[in-house]
Amino acid sequence: MAYLPDDLYRQIEESMPIACVDFVATRATSAGTREYGLIRRHSPFGEVWCHLGGRIQRGETIAQALQRHAHDTLAAGLDLPLDPQPVYTYQWFPTTDAPTDGTPFGRDERKHSIGMAFLATLTAEPRPRNEALDFAWFTSSTIPDDVWPGCEHLFEKLGIVSRQ
Repeated sequence: MAYLPDDLYRQIEESMPIACVDFVATRATSAGTREYGLIRRHSPFGEVWCHLGGRIQRGETIAQALQRHAHDTLAAGLDLPLDPQPVYTYQWFPTTDAPTDGTPFGRDERKHSIGMAFLATLTAEPRPRNEALDFAWFTSSTIPDDVWPGCEHLFEKLGIVSRQ
């Protein structure tokens, strides 16, 4: 994988959308309910809970990008097929480029990105590191209110929460 110097990567982010993978860890409990794993992280909006993921590097498959982000953030792998397919594709925009036609989107003041979103099972007990300040499991009814702006719509599309 080629490394891009920070200044060059910033220029690219300012010029075009970035292809990303987004995922929410899932697990079944002994009571038969489903839980969803989120990380707590610093963001342009303060400390928030959010899904995991990030950009896809050149020469990296979608599965490899998902595994890299899981490993880098949680020291865990994901149980994935060889060619995973997203549950939903979501767009993230800085305020300056946000759509005004009613298209749902997430906010990311750093860049415009296109995130292929997945639900995935972890292969090891998560150990938060790097961008993850914390990791916690939530049920659909206990997803915190302080999530990254736009995650509400993403979580609805992933079937994690339903609109009240």
